[in-house]
Formats: sequence, structure tokens, C-alpha cells
Amino acid sequence: MNEQAKPAQVPAVGNDYWSQSRRPLASLLFVAPLLVIYELGLICLGPNAPRNGADDWLRQTLNLLGFNAYFLLPILTVGILVGWHYVLRQPWRVSRKVFYGMTGECFILAVSLWLSWTLYRFLLQAVVHTVGLSIGNFLGTIISYLGAGIYEELLFRLILLNLGIGLLAWMRAGPRASVIGGIVLTSLLFSAAHYVGPCGDEFGWLTFFFRFLAGVLFAVLFRYRGFGIAVGTHAFYNVLVGLSTLA
Repeated sequence: MNEQAKPAQVPAVGNDYWSQSRRPLASLLFVAPLLVIYELGLICLGPNAPRNGADDWLRQTLNLLGFNAYFLLPILTVGILVGWHYVLRQPWRVSRKVFYGMTGECFILAVSLWLSWTLYRFLLQAVVHTVGLSIGNFLGTIISYLGAGIYEELLFRLILLNLGIGLLAWMRAGPRASVIGGIVLTSLLFSAAHYVGPCGDEFGWLTFFFRFLAGVLFAVLFRYRGFGIAVGTHAFYNVLVGLSTLA
């Protein structure tokens, strides 16, 4: 006698903050205001507004594929997170308390990383002073830092890290080796990307090493705390660095 087919069960999600904040829907709703501020800020500042490198590379890739609509990239970002959440078949609601917790967690992590960078820079006696910036340049720089937090995490963690782990697993690396290898490889790419292009920094092994370590931190946050926490920490850290540098 054939049993009646049972409907697929929705994977259980813990009610605690650490489980809820990792969900793609929580990441989407948390990142959405940053994404709106970045995109609207670029429009308000005009065509000469500084654009984040990862943003520019992703748009160039889309243009090469024949997709040159301006808002396609943020729409794809939202679509990836919505699709990810749909595949997991989790509830379509998030408690407001989760966003308060995510904001606090990202701020604490960002301040910790910023303090590490400040101490690192002090020990290397490599303090950079920037003076004479106009209000437009100041706002453009801060908005660019927000974009870096979003699109660098989209490119290096959400896309490349998952691809790297999947590729290493396909090459029969063990689960732990795949994750570690993916984190190391994408963190090296993340650090190297800061020295590419006309807006890239002058290469230095000490700054490269710190950015590699920061990439490892963001990758670990993405892997174990979710996309939203990685983006928020990255964006808050960039703003703190920018404010301290522009002061």
C-alpha cells in the first residue's frame, strides 16, 4: 500500500538572535538602507562621484554581458538574497529586536577592527593626513565607503567565497580544507584588489597583510554570522577609518 506523499518540511530556525540574524531575509532588510543611501548618494553627487571598485567591476561585467541598466546591480543583489531565503523556505518575518542586535554587533566589531588598524598604523608610523576636502568630496568619500561594504561583500564573499568553497569541494578537498582554502584565496584577492586600477592605493606589503587579515575576518563573519553582519561590520569600519583619516 503506497503511503501518501508528505509535503516537504520547512527547515527549523532557532528563535535566538544568533540564528535569526544569519537568515538571508534579515541580511536583506538590514543591508537595504545602506544600499539605498549608497545608490541615491551617487545619483545626487553626479557622474563624478567616487564609486567603489567592486561596484565598478561588477557593473563592467554586466555591461560585457549586455546588461547595462543602471539599477540592475542593486536589483540583482536584492534578488540573490530573496532567492536564497526562498530556497531555505524560512518564515518571511524578522523581529525588530534582531536589527537592533545586528547594528550593535556590527558596530562593536567595526570599532574593534578600527582600533586594531589604528594601533597597526601607529606602530608602523604610517599616519596619513588628508586636508582641504570640500563637503562634496567628504560626502562622496563616505558614500563610497558604504558601497565598499556592500559590493565588496557581494563580490568577494557572497559570490567568490561560495564559488571557491564549491570548487575546492568539487576537487575532492575535505569540508574543512574547502572552507579554509576558500577563505584564504578570496582574502588574498580582496587585499590585492585595493591596489588595482587608477584609484588603487600604492602597494605595500604591510598594508596588504592587514587587508588580508581583514578579509579573513569578513569571510569568517559571512560564513558563520551571515551576509548582513559582514556588510554592516565592513561598512561601519570603512566609515570609521574614513572619518579618522579625514579629520
